[in-house]
Amino acid sequence: MGEWRHRIVTNPQIMFGKPVIAGTRIPVEHILRKLAANMSIEAILRDYPALTPEDIQAALAYASAALGSEEILLTGAGR
Repeated sequence: MGEWRHRIVTNPQIMFGKPVIAGTRIPVEHILRKLAANMSIEAILRDYPALTPEDIQAALAYASAALGSEEILLTGAGR
């Protein structure tokens, strides 16, 4: 699960400091949005040849780690 630390980087000079796949300007957020829109991993890899399947797994692991360390605030919506 810690392999993402070698694949995800942040740099204020790249994409305003958003987490990106190392060696690219592809934000983790962009990959997650593609997956959430039901785009297949194969289609993402086809559209972004600089990515590897391990990069996509790293994006998911990074998101999981980031959310696991945040406090969730309940808004009361839907009551």
